Amino acid sequence: MVHRLLFSALLVSTLSAEEPQAFDRLTFHAAPKPLAAKAKTSDWPRVLGPNEDCSSPESPLLKTFPEGGLKAVWEVAMGEGYTSPAISGDYCVIFHAQEKKEIIECLHRETGRRFWIKDYPFEYQDRYGFSNGPRGSPVIADGVVLTLGVTSMLHAFDLKTGAELWKHDLRKEYNVPQDFFGAGSSPLVVDGKVIVNVGGKAEAFDSFEDRNERARKLATKGVSVAAFDLKTGAVKWKVEDEWGASYASPVVAKLHGQNKVLIYAGGESDPAIGGLLCIDPASGTLHDRFSWRDEEYIQSTGSSPVVIPEKNRAFISTVYPKNRPHGGVMVEYDASFKAKEVWHSTKIACHWMTPLYIDGHLYAIDGERENNSRLVCVNADTGVEVWTKNLEWEDAVLGTALGRSRPVGLSILRATLLKADGAVLCLGEIGSLHWLKLTPQGCEELQRTQLFYALNTWSLPSLSHGLLYVRQQAESLDRKSSTRVICYDLRGE
Repeated sequence: MVHRLLFSALLVSTLSAEEPQAFDRLTFHAAPKPLAAKAKTSDWPRVLGPNEDCSSPESPLLKTFPEGGLKAVWEVAMGEGYTSPAISGDYCVIFHAQEKKEIIECLHRETGRRFWIKDYPFEYQDRYGFSNGPRGSPVIADGVVLTLGVTSMLHAFDLKTGAELWKHDLRKEYNVPQDFFGAGSSPLVVDGKVIVNVGGKAEAFDSFEDRNERARKLATKGVSVAAFDLKTGAVKWKVEDEWGASYASPVVAKLHGQNKVLIYAGGESDPAIGGLLCIDPASGTLHDRFSWRDEEYIQSTGSSPVVIPEKNRAFISTVYPKNRPHGGVMVEYDASFKAKEVWHSTKIACHWMTPLYIDGHLYAIDGERENNSRLVCVNADTGVEVWTKNLEWEDAVLGTALGRSRPVGLSILRATLLKADGAVLCLGEIGSLHWLKLTPQGCEELQRTQLFYALNTWSLPSLSHGLLYVRQQAESLDRKSSTRVICYDLRGE
């Protein structure tokens, strides 16, 4: 009898551990609508989406926003960081920092209930007063969760159980400097290899104050890129180069029928150095390094490469130097995977958002700061600007909340763009959500709703199974909400 009771208790404990549990930071609002009978769904395993180009095959999606705003399914209070969730099947992984710990949580995508949580201590203080949390979003591949923290801690966890599979302290192993804003790239998984823009140097950065000495060390050759075995963490290959780690994420590019990895690299150095690396993912062979960075010291690169496989081309962009944008450049790769410039333009200088490529045109947010940002359309063949638009409106609700007698003027500012279901979702920097029709003829706003009023809404939202996951990264201007991730019902009929 005792053995039966013990066995029953153990069985219940085991089953309950496998079921997602409610927790104190979770608020559940309402279940989403059922998926349409012929709905097309997909996972969102990485920051740029299933196609690595800020697009999703999902349909049908809700094209008319309800009166009173988009309906929230659940929300979870979060700490610091600039990250987007990763979704695979029923699992939604979030990554943030709180109380000097970087935290990885695996939630149920439709309820927000938690399967597991892991954390580890870290020490990081942003030099410019921005968030002290992670910048690189989690990645899910073949049942493994990967995270690259702000101090260059690379972890691998089992997706279903949260068990730690392996880890690397890249800062210690490869002498990675803190850089302007810590580590901020997301890993890329190709054929069982975890590819990371490490940004290592030949010498350690324990303690030194002299600017010239720091500049010298930052310019030395080290492990710029490395590949690790997805299951074991074993090092598969390394690429040594002077170019450090940027805040852009590596992407796979189909060039001349072969898979290559493109990395827009370049960390802190004086003078600044960096550009586009083309690497063979199987061997680690460095095919080409195309320099595209101004020499100005204070600058960072956050916009990932845009690949145009049918033309063996790739586009990269940066806003630096300040007030004199270096802009974007289109390159074309020959059969030996060497890049040559096709065109360059200062009309499409992106800070951190990754442009959309649609039917021969690039759509992006040009500009470094809020007051000079604009939505632009550029011909991808020639680099000629086709049109530009400042998407602006008056908001009476925020005006009242701020105690003003007049509506407040708002804009999308430094927004992010996501292509889905025949249109483009635009997440504005202060929490507005728009359906846009973007063509060479212009920008048509189809729908608009205000999710919240909060600054620094910089992370691309995640879209999976008709649900939209949005990261609020600051306290709202009306003080009604704080940092969180919100799951919205975007399912169409």
